[in-house]
Amino acid sequence: MACNSCATGKDGQPKGCKNNGTCGTDSCNKLTVFDWLANMSLPNGQEPFIGVEVRFKNGRKQYYKNTENLTLSIGDIVATQAKSGHDVGMVTLTGELVRVQMKRKKIDIDDPENVLKIYRKASQKDIDIWSSSRDKEEPMKVKARQFAIDLNLKMKISDIEYQGDGSKATFYYTAEERVDFRELIKVFAREFKTRIEMRQVGFRQEAARLGGIGSCGRELCCSTWLTDFRSVSTSAARYQQLSLNPLKLAGQCGKLKCCLNYELDAYLDALKSFPKNDTKLYTEKGTAVCQKTDIFKGLMWYAYEGEWMNWHVITTEQANEIIAKNKKKEKVPSLEEYAAEHLQDTKTEFENVVGQDSLTRFDNPKSKKKRNKNRNRNKNRNRNRNQKQNAKKN
Repeated sequence: MACNSCATGKDGQPKGCKNNGTCGTDSCNKLTVFDWLANMSLPNGQEPFIGVEVRFKNGRKQYYKNTENLTLSIGDIVATQAKSGHDVGMVTLTGELVRVQMKRKKIDIDDPENVLKIYRKASQKDIDIWSSSRDKEEPMKVKARQFAIDLNLKMKISDIEYQGDGSKATFYYTAEERVDFRELIKVFAREFKTRIEMRQVGFRQEAARLGGIGSCGRELCCSTWLTDFRSVSTSAARYQQLSLNPLKLAGQCGKLKCCLNYELDAYLDALKSFPKNDTKLYTEKGTAVCQKTDIFKGLMWYAYEGEWMNWHVITTEQANEIIAKNKKKEKVPSLEEYAAEHLQDTKTEFENVVGQDSLTRFDNPKSKKKRNKNRNRNKNRNRNRNQKQNAKKN
């Protein structure tokens, strides 16, 4: 997980530790990986894999061929092939793990459109041009946003990325609807005097590129380790019995939080033993309707129709037993016979783990004796103070 002191600088290297992305914790950049095969030698006669993973601005990664058989290691800055000109990036992975990553992402090493070549290790001239281009991006973003506002375009320009040779600038934007930005491209080309490429990204991709801190206090999953964005629906929150509050369920991207899917499978497995909430229990006393469930404890609360204030707690096994009898057209006498006896209101006990006073010391009011004692002590203290002041005056 990248920290503020180790974030990527304008030259593509970490600001803090200066280890070029190769520190022991592998935490200098977003979406980094640890090459656990680096110290292992290849079997005799096997050629090293020519694929190389190269990272660009804000975690953008692509795969290239090392056709020149360059000696590359993690952290090297290389000049790579582009559709026109060349780009500059940092090597993040080499060797057999690149083969595994490309297979997982279904990328063919022999595909000339998706897998380009590495020209050379970047020279000082390449790095200088790259750095000067990176310095232009922030002022350009301010101007570009103002141009979009002047043209009344409903879009947000979230980021700008220059190509390594400074010949092209890619503008990343988000929009709710289709945007006609032909006039905007003319303004950009006239103002910035470079080739312009407009690329629309989703709101989740925008949050992944920009990064940030989530409501949990940690860095955003999408900007640190999450690479695939699965669809998240409100049913995930319903299964987990979460409040359907858009302000709490939405992330910084404005969409539902990706973490709603993390524990969803565990909840679905636990709910398999629960009867459906709309299933009614038929007893001789009346028909009972489910009011509440506790997935962790395996409990369900039922209330008779017409007696909605009185809830009866039973376990899932008892509820399934009653439903099985109802299917046989049998009625149980009442829910009170099945009510769980072990459930009682328990008082939460807090432990003093930091050496401070008890957290519940304000719950109980002070006794009258302590109040009178404190009141008399204050009176005596004020009387003595007044006597001393009168003695000084005399």
